Amino acid sequence: MWAFFHRYKSFFWVLGILSAAIVLLFFQALQPTRVLPIYQPAMVDPVLVDESIQYVKKYHRIDDFSLTNQNKENITHMDYDDHIYVADFFFTTCPSICPMMTENMVHLQSLLNDLPEVKLLSFSVTPEIDTPEVLKTYAQQKGVDESRWSLLTGNKKEIYNLARQSYLVVQEEGNGDEHDMIHTENFVLIDKQRRIRGYYDGTQREAMDQIRTDINTLLQEK
Repeated sequence: MWAFFHRYKSFFWVLGILSAAIVLLFFQALQPTRVLPIYQPAMVDPVLVDESIQYVKKYHRIDDFSLTNQNKENITHMDYDDHIYVADFFFTTCPSICPMMTENMVHLQSLLNDLPEVKLLSFSVTPEIDTPEVLKTYAQQKGVDESRWSLLTGNKKEIYNLARQSYLVVQEEGNGDEHDMIHTENFVLIDKQRRIRGYYDGTQREAMDQIRTDINTLLQEK
């Protein structure tokens, strides 16, 4: 018996490898394909959603917008159509969570070096302070890659409506008046159809790795 095995051991090795490969492929075929949720207002904590849309269960999209970036360029929703992107809301004079959020967005930017088509977008919640000139200085100080990342300022009411009615990220009921101040640590993952596909704590470094993983998942969608 040993002589027989020794004579045909190469055959048995190949047979064993092929069998293991077939089992592995079969196992992988049985694994469900990971799919990210498509967030609707009804799926999100109601305190983060404008009352007018809290019960919407389908077809939610990010609204049209037209604002100004750090280079005094007009940036609209069309600049992000057919792009996956990550959005947040911040202000340059924030002494608490914004520095951590910006640092983590810069880290995410580095994780996306091999995916130049994926973009980043930050809305200032104090546009009266964060002029294009202020945002430009901030971008230079923080290492913003301007080919993919715009810092936006403009009409305060428009920005606040986007936060509460489109991105669904803030608890405050502010309507964009002079003394309103919204604040959120959320990063929001948006797909090529302007749909919300993920929420992440922008103050947590490990969340950036999860965003990178989830972007890969979106890129594999048909």
